Amino acid sequence: MPPADLTGLEVSILDFEREWLQGPGPKEQAIRTQFSLSAARYYQILGRLIENPAALAYDPLLIRRLLRQRDERRELRAARVRPID
Repeated sequence: MPPADLTGLEVSILDFEREWLQGPGPKEQAIRTQFSLSAARYYQILGRLIENPAALAYDPLLIRRLLRQRDERRELRAARVRPID
């Protein structure tokens, strides 16, 4: 049962992320179809969710995976940035 601190949309987004497999068509199209949101807005909501303790309580494995992926992407971006001398 989802925590009361999560909205129906937030729970649906977490469920979608957990169950998403590369299906027919791009993920962005599935996001628009299922949630009527742009991919940018969806990822803004998801980014806030992974920092939400209620989301961690709802699905700790998913949230830890998403946090790990976010941290890996940040490290890759930081490694590509080179200071100008």
